[in-house]
Amino acid sequence: MSDFTKVAEAKDLPTGKSTCVEFGGQKVALFNVEGTIYAVGDNCTHRGGPLSQGAVDGKIVTCPWHGATFDLTTGRPLGPPASAPVKCYRVRVQNGEIQLAAP
Repeated sequence: MSDFTKVAEAKDLPTGKSTCVEFGGQKVALFNVEGTIYAVGDNCTHRGGPLSQGAVDGKIVTCPWHGATFDLTTGRPLGPPASAPVKCYRVRVQNGEIQLAAP
């Protein structure tokens, strides 16, 4: 049995867009960067800002509240004020579904 769970339809997340979904009781930010889907915890580790609403430059998202930056591939903080990483999720797109699994 697969440990992946459908969280969204791929057609609903076009390239360059982001959204917030619920997975495992947590808010998860999904980002479509040039056709690749990334999934990280939606809450910035600094003060809880919604990363799904942040600006994306390449594989880096900037928190809209205080400007902390995170690597979408690892969840690592790249710039202050955040110093702790956000959780990264395993992602796959299958049969038009965006599916997530725990790290």
